[in-house]
Amino acid sequence: MRWKGRRQSNNVEDRRGERGGGLPGGFGRSGGRVRLPMGGGRRAGGGLSGIIILVVLFFALRACGIDPLEMLSGGPAGGGGQVTQQAPGGSGTASDEMSQFVSVVLAETEDTWKGIFQSQGMQYQEPSMVLFTDGVRSACGFASSASGPFYCPGDQKVYLDLGFFNQLSRQFGASGDFAQAYVVAHEVGHHVQNITGILPRFNEMRQRMSQAEANAMSIRVELQADCFAGIWAHYTAQKGLLEEGDLEEALNAANQIGDDTLQRRTQGYVVPESFNHGTSEQRRTWFSRGLKSGRLADCDTFNEPV
Repeated sequence: MRWKGRRQSNNVEDRRGERGGGLPGGFGRSGGRVRLPMGGGRRAGGGLSGIIILVVLFFALRACGIDPLEMLSGGPAGGGGQVTQQAPGGSGTASDEMSQFVSVVLAETEDTWKGIFQSQGMQYQEPSMVLFTDGVRSACGFASSASGPFYCPGDQKVYLDLGFFNQLSRQFGASGDFAQAYVVAHEVGHHVQNITGILPRFNEMRQRMSQAEANAMSIRVELQADCFAGIWAHYTAQKGLLEEGDLEEALNAANQIGDDTLQRRTQGYVVPESFNHGTSEQRRTWFSRGLKSGRLADCDTFNEPV
């Protein structure tokens, strides 16, 4: 993607390097967060409770000024290599280029959605993006980096640990800057759903749904966000900002984070009734649909078969 030298968004909040503190209560169903899947599905035994205990212990130690990574390694964490954490307002780390990149992507989504909303006689309310490391507090509760990128409708912010992009490339096999741009555009798609009333309606309805019903509806929500990401890619292509291979990167990312692909990778089998983001084929299809038409009307996942 040809992004260097383009406008960066003013709506980026850099919390990298901040330490999280304690865990607030009241998660509910992810506290209303809408996030990218990180793999799994149904797991046997007490794996989830064990992870929760480790997360609580990790941040309890950090709240006391103790670095658990340093304890484990017997010395300062990192041991050389690229510095990826940065205190707010800092500069000079290798991650600066990545933060600049996502800021440009966010700015491009602002321009795209502002134009689309104006064409419909509406005003677009820009979301903010929070960059963090390890864990972060939001209006939807506390989340660790292990949760992946997410959108919180309570404060209208996209939350992103830039380290996720390393995982996206190395673990999920989805490399490239436009794969990363797709992730940002997908979360912004949830913001569009939020300010148009789609997401609040879903969050209200799912309180009365069974888990199976909520999963089925969640798939439609996620596929629409993929379609909205495709709409953004449509207009980005019209600006001449795409380079050879960019669209393939985005489609590959959509493929690699499909529920079926993630479950096969992480547990060796799939549990279709636990899907809540859509299969790889569904995610590719709906991103492609938005990409091809650039029209909101073609992203109606609620009234069409998915």
